[in-house]
Amino acid sequence: MKAQIESIKQAALAAVSAASDTQALGEVRVRYLGKSGEMTSLMKGLGALSKEERPEMGKVMNAARAEIEAALESKTAQVAQREKEERLALEKLDVTLPGRQPARGTLHPITRVREDIVRVFLGMGFEVAEGPEIESDLYNFQLLNVPKDHPARDMQDTFYVNDSYVLRTHTSPMQARMMTTRKPPIRVVIPGRVYRSDDDASHSPIFHQIEGLAIDKHITLGDLEGCLLAFAQQMFTKDTEIRLRPSYFPFTEPSVEVDVTCAICGGKGCRVCKGTGWVEILGAGVVNPAVLEMCGIDSTEYGGFAFGLGLERIAMIKYGIPNIKLFYENDVRFLKQFNGEVEK
Repeated sequence: MKAQIESIKQAALAAVSAASDTQALGEVRVRYLGKSGEMTSLMKGLGALSKEERPEMGKVMNAARAEIEAALESKTAQVAQREKEERLALEKLDVTLPGRQPARGTLHPITRVREDIVRVFLGMGFEVAEGPEIESDLYNFQLLNVPKDHPARDMQDTFYVNDSYVLRTHTSPMQARMMTTRKPPIRVVIPGRVYRSDDDASHSPIFHQIEGLAIDKHITLGDLEGCLLAFAQQMFTKDTEIRLRPSYFPFTEPSVEVDVTCAICGGKGCRVCKGTGWVEILGAGVVNPAVLEMCGIDSTEYGGFAFGLGLERIAMIKYGIPNIKLFYENDVRFLKQFNGEVEK
């Protein structure tokens, strides 16, 4: 048996020496020292020896096993160190190389335009208010002088939740909410998302508006014109001009459509402005006395003006964007064009 033990020991030591990685060393350990390993199987045969031979063979076998384990531990430490060095060499970083600049995000053009517009009107003394997107018929229509038989209530134009509530068709309901809960003077702008059943290159069923309202004594159409001119020149260029054209809205009287000189051609005429040099940007007017009275404000003492503009329309004019749907497609190539704009 002694010769058999020596033979197994030498074979194990040779296998340890030949192993080149931790996996091979693990296989050697299992083959010779595992539960079914050669050295373990040999130990099970000690019971067949005589009482005199058993102690001596046990010592020889334990010594051989210890020698194999020592060789395994030594070789495992060497292989582990070598593998660690190889791994570190592969993962080595050259700290002298320039770093990779992470991609920078930017504000969405509609968000930028909204913030620009709000900033202009804050500078004029207006405050900012927001309201619910699901609005009652009372505030969305009735208090704005839009009776039951008005075309704006058509099912083809408005998203109805039920007979009493709609997805708001404009941010104007907040005008009524402000006038019924606040005493003049009032100067407020109301940004928000609105909904209409409309969908083409220049319209979307979901879009954004900013509504403006000023209520005080002795307010005239001239105040509205001066306010909007100051807005246009800060929003576009200092040379921008505006013009007011007669129009009709139920909640203002008189009502006007407001045009600005085309930002693309500077008023000379181009494809965008259809050769006129002017581009329509918003609707406005003097608050209808009937609206003031319905909201509990004495129309003989107070007057005011209101205006509403679409953020997408302003962004399309400002940046020369031909199709409103580009704002909602989340195309990173489109959005990347606005990188750096925040810092200007």
